[in-house]
Amino acid sequence: MARHLITSALPYINGIKHLGNMVGSMLPADVYSRYMRQRGHDVLYICATDEHGTPAELAAKEAGLPVDEFCAQQHEAQKAIYDGFGLAFDYFGRSSSAQNVQITQTIARELKANGFIEERSIRQVYSNADGRFLPDRYIEGTCPHCGYDRARGDQCENCTRVLDPTDLIDARSAISGSSDLEVRETKHLFLLQSKLAGEVAAWVDEHGKDWPTLASSIARKWLTEGLQDRAITRDLDWGVPVPADTWPDLAAEGKVFYVWFDAPIEYIGATKEWADLDPANRDWKSWWYDVDRTVRYTEFMAKDNVPFHTVMFPATLLGTRDAWKKVDYVKAFNWLTYYGGKFSTSAKRGVFTDAALEVLPADYWRYFLMANAPESDDTSFTWEHFTATVNKDLADTLGNFVNRVLSFSRKRFGDEVPAGKAAGEAEERLGEEIARLLAEYEEHMDALQFRKAAAALRALWSAGNSYLEEKAPWLEIKTDQEAAALTLRTAMNLIHLYAIVSEPFIPASARAMRSAFALGEDTAAWVGQEEAKTLASVPAGTAFTVPPVLFAKITEEDLDSFRQRFGGDEQNGNGAA
Repeated sequence: MARHLITSALPYINGIKHLGNMVGSMLPADVYSRYMRQRGHDVLYICATDEHGTPAELAAKEAGLPVDEFCAQQHEAQKAIYDGFGLAFDYFGRSSSAQNVQITQTIARELKANGFIEERSIRQVYSNADGRFLPDRYIEGTCPHCGYDRARGDQCENCTRVLDPTDLIDARSAISGSSDLEVRETKHLFLLQSKLAGEVAAWVDEHGKDWPTLASSIARKWLTEGLQDRAITRDLDWGVPVPADTWPDLAAEGKVFYVWFDAPIEYIGATKEWADLDPANRDWKSWWYDVDRTVRYTEFMAKDNVPFHTVMFPATLLGTRDAWKKVDYVKAFNWLTYYGGKFSTSAKRGVFTDAALEVLPADYWRYFLMANAPESDDTSFTWEHFTATVNKDLADTLGNFVNRVLSFSRKRFGDEVPAGKAAGEAEERLGEEIARLLAEYEEHMDALQFRKAAAALRALWSAGNSYLEEKAPWLEIKTDQEAAALTLRTAMNLIHLYAIVSEPFIPASARAMRSAFALGEDTAAWVGQEEAKTLASVPAGTAFTVPPVLFAKITEEDLDSFRQRFGGDEQNGNGAA
């Protein structure tokens, strides 16, 4: 079995994330990680909070806290939400860790030794009103390429073009709003991406041919436009310090590495954080450094992060001339919008992850988001669509099947799985259908096609309902109790199968289904094709209980309250992100 290294885009430390952030990186990575573990693979799923940069400093200042204390608090707050969503990270680290500082500085030294980092004098924007040099992203103005009037000095989020602050039209400070800006000379370190462009292009040609079109096209667009040398240091108090043994003058000035230089390296740093907790049994280098061919590295991210992970980070690693593991497969996602507009904290539009868990259990969100993942294009969240999906797929198709089978069997046959007749033609047809749909589900999961996988999972649930309607045990029992018992025993085996194969999408509900049966040796991680055909893993005589309702329907009253609290179609527009 292969070893699977899995990472998702690092959530920024500044504030609770919305559902779009969840479905664009962490949730699909979790679904895939869970599935691969169930299939018997050795999986390491690593994520972390991205804690450096000006937004963290400003948010800490606004909160009246030292920046390190602010980041520690926010890390715990975000981790609690991700635990609530059932995200089963093997480790959730912090980019401010000592391990990331050490590895980032080591990589920077290697790049300098190989001639890929040089010190340059540049002219940088200084805000007289703020009394400080402004990092690129804290200068706003109009994008010269697409005319978007809130483009940042490092990148236009509308057209995704990389910018320099001096490119902006009508530039202003994003901190104070002042346009009293001047350009002053200062020194910074530059990563010479232009010298690495050919190697990066060759690497993308080799590895990117199997990536989704969204990921490969963005990478190739950047390469076609030409890789520019990029400043990788900033004038900030908070960040990975430039090492004094290599750049004494810049270290003395307090320069730190740009957050986009050290953040991807935190994937490696977080793995070392994980390994350092149990060094006798964990080896971070076996995943990241001079690794064997069994390690397959998959990254999950939204499209705005793709350029940095498919071009900039590979350039960084290639330039070290060292044996760092680079990504094999990039799963990229488009945007999840809210009624066609942007999620907005300031305008109180959209659903943020903490509020989502306040109103409904995690599995409702997990299933809906993955069944509607923005893979091929942007997806619009609406409460009407969410309600229809939850009520039809989760409450009616799956939840109702589980409840009526177990409740009816207990009422007519007691608290043990009834025996009944031997399986007949209907059960044989059902077994063949379940095996076929299971193979389809596995195929889509292996290919990281989550919407198709969710459709196949839903089809598995529907097959149980079709079988139940065909056999109608509530009628069978009037004339042939043994036939009804067979139908119910078969349906209970379907419930157990559903519990296993649904676990990547709805882990809490899967546990509830599985724990309904008192199977002492129930250690199966997955369901094989033959087992799916025979549907005999829960034998007659097994004690069972009826779990509480798995999925409560969302009512019209619920729907009205959600619209009122979070905004609905009447607030559609392009609120600030």
